[in-house]
Amino acid sequence: MATVFHVNDRISIIDCVDLGMKGRTSSYVLKEDKLTIVETSASPSIPHLLNGLTQLGFSPSDVSYVIVTHIHLDHAGGAGLFLEKCPQAKIVVHPKGARHLIDPSRLITGAKTVYQEKFEKLFTPIIPINEEKIIVKEDRDTLNLSENCTLTFYNSPGHANHHFSIHDSVSNGIFTGDAIGIFYQELLDHGLEFYLPSTSPNQFDPEAMLMSAEMIEKLNPDYLYFSHFGISHDPGKAITNLRTWLPLFVDTAERICTKEGGKDTERLASHVTTELENTIFGYLKRQNVARSHSVYDILKIDLSVCAMGLVDYFTKKAKEKIS
Repeated sequence: MATVFHVNDRISIIDCVDLGMKGRTSSYVLKEDKLTIVETSASPSIPHLLNGLTQLGFSPSDVSYVIVTHIHLDHAGGAGLFLEKCPQAKIVVHPKGARHLIDPSRLITGAKTVYQEKFEKLFTPIIPINEEKIIVKEDRDTLNLSENCTLTFYNSPGHANHHFSIHDSVSNGIFTGDAIGIFYQELLDHGLEFYLPSTSPNQFDPEAMLMSAEMIEKLNPDYLYFSHFGISHDPGKAITNLRTWLPLFVDTAERICTKEGGKDTERLASHVTTELENTIFGYLKRQNVARSHSVYDILKIDLSVCAMGLVDYFTKKAKEKIS
């Protein structure tokens, strides 16, 4: 049975158990006249999503729209498989992401580079989506789900160029994808509201990420709906966390890449990962989070992927200087 959280009478979260981990990826169900899903996660998560819909009293044929904030596989990899079950549904995507839903070959190649031998277990099957099923939303385009509910799409690069964040007019909340990073809500039991940036390859841009955060901040939302994982009731704190940790991530990677240099990006990423772990784990220890807490296992994965994105960013900058 899927785990379902009721945010209010019109929004629910289905835990997609992404990467086999509970509390990893939120799939949001908007119970409006046009039943809408925000984020599908990867294909192995689709049984959880379908089961959660059943628990909520819906069938796949009730779904009108599927929205993905961006087309990384942990957000949209299962979209093709899910749409096969939803005959009435169309998928809404950023204009720079649409072609990758039609032909996911480049996504697959990129994800295999990151996840290597784990790729098949974590992400297959990845099913192409027919162009006729795709709706593209440009910056500040809208989508009406009911007489009272309008979604507005905002271009929010930094994590990826094909990323938008979505404002919900009813709740004054924003579905942020990875634009503001990751919310480690499992630490709330320790009285710690903790967020970190998500700097995964290969389109990470720290300046764009901060500009997107500023844009979201100016919208003055009451809630941030994180894809990883759950809801922030204090958007200001989440954005402050991003502004605190992002420069540290970038400075750490820049120092290591400048000092050690070379073409061995795996070695550089390993060194960046180690230093980020030392910093973050040390911070959590000072907050009295025991080393046995499950959050450390999640952080090991996240910081490793973040390090790859940071090294990729500085490797590209180095090449630009040479050219």
